[in-house]
Amino acid sequence: MYTYNTNGVCSSQINFDIVENKIKSVTFIGGCNGNLQAISRLVSGMDVNEAIKKLQGISCNGKGTSCPDQFATALKQLISKNKFL
Repeated sequence: MYTYNTNGVCSSQINFDIVENKIKSVTFIGGCNGNLQAISRLVSGMDVNEAIKKLQGISCNGKGTSCPDQFATALKQLISKNKFL
């Protein structure tokens, strides 16, 4: 299980599991519950790089970031640290 503390969004934390470069599960703490449940279900089973492509750059209410964008950032950081199993 990986944990990422978000910046600039309503959600405070993202907890997620990656297995063989695929997103096994993701849970957002705080934020818009319905939307974040939908995002979690949509990315479940998705390749990490595909999720990054789809989610990075999404902005919420002019913040310059969003919960999905923060998840993409978390995934990119994980890749840069070579922490995939």
